[in-house]
Amino acid sequence: MTSFVVHGVPGSPYVRATLLGLEEKGLPYRLAALAYGEHKGEAHRQRHPFGRIPVLDHGDLRLYETQAILRYLDRIAPSPPLTPADPVAEARMNQLIGICDWYVIKDVSAGITFHRVVAPRFGLPVDEAAVAQAIPGARTCVGEIARLLGDAPFLTGQALSLADLMLAPHLAWLAVTDEGRQMLGPHPALAAWIDRMNARPSMILTTWERLAESAAA
Repeated sequence: MTSFVVHGVPGSPYVRATLLGLEEKGLPYRLAALAYGEHKGEAHRQRHPFGRIPVLDHGDLRLYETQAILRYLDRIAPSPPLTPADPVAEARMNQLIGICDWYVIKDVSAGITFHRVVAPRFGLPVDEAAVAQAIPGARTCVGEIARLLGDAPFLTGQALSLADLMLAPHLAWLAVTDEGRQMLGPHPALAAWIDRMNARPSMILTTWERLAESAAA
C-alpha cells in the first residue's frame, strides 16, 4: 500500500490519534513534523485552510479532520477493525468521539494540559485562571467517560475502537497533571484504562519525546 504522510506538530493529541490509527493498522507512514505554531502559517494553510492539524496525504488524497482520517484508515485497512460491528457499540463509539471533539478538547486539553504540559515545554506563560475555569468541565468529562467505560477493557467493550484512539492522547496527558490525578482518583477503572493504553506499542511509539527525536534526526 502507498505510504501515508501525516503533517502535524509532535505532541498534538489529534496528530497522535492519527498516528495511533496507522500504528494499530500496521500501515507505513512518515510524520512531516511542523514546528509549534507553523500550522498557522500560509504554507500549511495550503493544506488545511483552517490552520489545524493533522493533515493526511495518501496518494492523490489530501484529508484533514482527525475523525475523517481515522474512519478512512479503518475502511481501507479493515484489519484489525476499529469500528464495532454491533450498532449499539458503534453508536457509543461515535458518542465518545463527539465528547472528545466538543468537550474534552476544550476543558481537558486546551484548559488544563496545554498549560500544564505544553506551555512549560515551549516557555509560554501559564494561565492559572484558565486552568481553574476548565476544572469543572474537565471533571465532568472524566466522570462521564468513566461511566461509559464501566468495567470494560476498552471504551466500547471488549475490543479497541476509534474512541480509544481519539481519547487516549488527551487523557494520557491529563493523567500526568496534578489536576488530572485528583480527577481520576475516584475512577480507578478509567485510570487503569489509561495505563493499558499507555502500554500499547502504538502509544509507546508515538510519545511526544519519541516523535520529536525522530523529527530532529
